[in-house]
Amino acid sequence: MNLRVVQVSALLIGLVFSVLLFRMFQLQVFDSDRYKRLAEENRFRIVKIPAPRGIIYDRNGIPLVENIPNFSISIVPENVNSLDVDALAELLGMQAQELQEKLLRKDRSPFVPVKLKQGLEFGEVARIEARKSDFPGLFIETEIGREYPLGKVAAHLIGYLGRIPQGQANNPDFKNLPPDAMIGQWGVEKLYDADLRGTAGERVIEVNALGRELRLIRQRAPIVGKDVHLSIDIGIQMAIEHSFGEKAGALIAMNPESGEVLALESFPSFDPNVFARGISGSEWKSLMESKKKPMLNRVLQSQYPPGSTFKIVTAIAALEEGVVDPAMRVTCTGGLSHGGRTFGCWKKGGHGAMDMHSALVHSCDVYFYEIGKRLGIDKIHKYAVAFGIGKETGLGLVKERPGLMPNTEWKREKRKSPWYLGDTFISSIGQGAVTTTPIQMAQVMAAVANEGKIYQPTLIKGDYSPIATVELKPDTVRRIRAALHDVVAGGTGKNAMSSLVPVGGKTGTVQVVGKSSGLTGEKYMDHAWFVAFAPTDRPEIALAVFVEHGGGGGAVAAPIAKAAIDAYFGPRKRSADPGILHKPVQQKQQESTGD
Repeated sequence: MNLRVVQVSALLIGLVFSVLLFRMFQLQVFDSDRYKRLAEENRFRIVKIPAPRGIIYDRNGIPLVENIPNFSISIVPENVNSLDVDALAELLGMQAQELQEKLLRKDRSPFVPVKLKQGLEFGEVARIEARKSDFPGLFIETEIGREYPLGKVAAHLIGYLGRIPQGQANNPDFKNLPPDAMIGQWGVEKLYDADLRGTAGERVIEVNALGRELRLIRQRAPIVGKDVHLSIDIGIQMAIEHSFGEKAGALIAMNPESGEVLALESFPSFDPNVFARGISGSEWKSLMESKKKPMLNRVLQSQYPPGSTFKIVTAIAALEEGVVDPAMRVTCTGGLSHGGRTFGCWKKGGHGAMDMHSALVHSCDVYFYEIGKRLGIDKIHKYAVAFGIGKETGLGLVKERPGLMPNTEWKREKRKSPWYLGDTFISSIGQGAVTTTPIQMAQVMAAVANEGKIYQPTLIKGDYSPIATVELKPDTVRRIRAALHDVVAGGTGKNAMSSLVPVGGKTGTVQVVGKSSGLTGEKYMDHAWFVAFAPTDRPEIALAVFVEHGGGGGAVAAPIAKAAIDAYFGPRKRSADPGILHKPVQQKQQESTGD
């Protein structure tokens, strides 16, 4: 029995020694490189060197952003556990809880310095340097920050930078960036982030037990990001900034022969510098909860009925389909009765006898009820969709809303109801279920201006290509252009008349509540549209203006379009200095000039 115990014990001892020998062999042979690397990393500090971001320029070479020195404070990870968090928070002017959250971030590397605070003032740098020895491993870095000298101007277009969110930490696009790196989070800064941010460099520094630098082991210089040359004209952006005043809305202008975006503004806007220096939770909450929705890009994300601006599409469809003689007259007495319901014209007393030209110039609703009846909704739908209404343009700045162009099939599937002639009347004048975005209406005007070519909207100068063509008869283009010229020369769009070039355009007014409701106040005011191109003979610019609760399109939106057109055709060399911005346009109260 004793012999058996001895044998079992010997066997167990042998097994234990075998396991130990195997583990020693594994550590010294198989894992030696890993533990050697860990030991080296414990002695060396690896510091990423952010690359200077590329500069964003407008089409005339005016810089829209600046790179500026930016100081930040970081700490070596191995010194975190012995840190007096309360004392350091007091030194940095931070809440202890906020500091603790940064130190305990799950996505941080054990070998990469933890960034504690960015955007330090010179006074803060001096104060921290004086007490740095009290906190082993604490050090100050000089980085390159971003500044937006134009503030809110073009903010929805240019965008802003922000730190990599924890949810994106594993994104392969950011694998070579430190966890606190600033990347594009909005607008052009995000859309072209991969090009703008360049390639980070690296410094490997030998440090002692207190985290003090002993010597530089090696360094790899960063590669500067590529510059981006946009198609926009900052002069137009600055002019319309003042024209909108306190109104909410949007303007987008395009080159009809290329699809290049010349201006893109959404109001109200925001200051991207708040994000560049590190937005606080309270600031972010204020922006998100604001009733004015400053973070909504109204050019791409506001979809509303286009109102009488849609009559351009209805008129083109009628001419192309041959359902109406342009000289045919329809008598407008102020409304049209059908099925026990009256479909009114904006002019209560009526326009009298209207042909197509005069109906567009004076925006007669009754005339378009008649040609809508002759066309039918499915033919109107065919042309509207061909012009891009009811589908995303693919500009890419933000998630775009598609709008809606209804037809008989849509109503049968979505509303479980047949299409009625009354639906056609309302759709023919851009009301009812028809909704569109400002960028779609600008694309419609660009196609009218260039005789039917549809270009992919682009933000990059010189980067363009046609993606479709709406086949239009030369006579159709001539008639529509002539009528839109007269809309501005003496019709509902006269407030868009420019002394620099002849302008063609169309007004639109969208009711928020019925006229008989008796409700008053800004939130019950009509929405205002104006679409235009200029000059009328050889158009170089096409645009759409939308003003939420602005009132009449002719009174409110047309003057903003004039300001944009004058800014484009004025002196071509402009300064981006806000001190020489255009004066505000004096907007008139709505006159009884229809849409």
